[in-house]
Amino acid sequence: MNKRGHVLNALLLAVGLGFVLEPGVDVDTARKVAQITVPIVLGALFPDVDTAFGKHRKTLHSLPVLAVVSAYPIVFDNLHFVWVGVVTHYLLDLLGSRRGIALFHPLSDNEFSLPFGVTTSSKYADLVTVIITALEIAAFWAVTTYVVSLDVDLSSATAGFGL
Repeated sequence: MNKRGHVLNALLLAVGLGFVLEPGVDVDTARKVAQITVPIVLGALFPDVDTAFGKHRKTLHSLPVLAVVSAYPIVFDNLHFVWVGVVTHYLLDLLGSRRGIALFHPLSDNEFSLPFGVTTSSKYADLVTVIITALEIAAFWAVTTYVVSLDVDLSSATAGFGL
């Protein structure tokens, strides 16, 4: 997926996830959307920083990078929702393109992909992005409704880390 697709995905996802976390059409929903938009967009763009150094779709497109980014809200009480952008970036590169990503870099440079997807220059790239985004919003709704709330205040969790 190209940068435009990642930004489109992140913006639509932030609005959709804002409504999932704060249902309604009111100030609280608008505040939630505003709160999570910038972190999600930053997270969605972060993996492509590896175009400036390292190997693209390897250096910052891996599970170890996702683990580090996911730990920030727990350990440092910041970068909330950046992990959402990173996860959705990986999903778009896996589902919405043909090349795939090196999930286990630096242990392995083997790129994982699925047997379908579109090229980044395809006229269907935006449509595929919107479809994947809708599926992601549905998945986040299901997780926050039936498994665990994604809108958790982690500031008290850092007390266990002595921070």
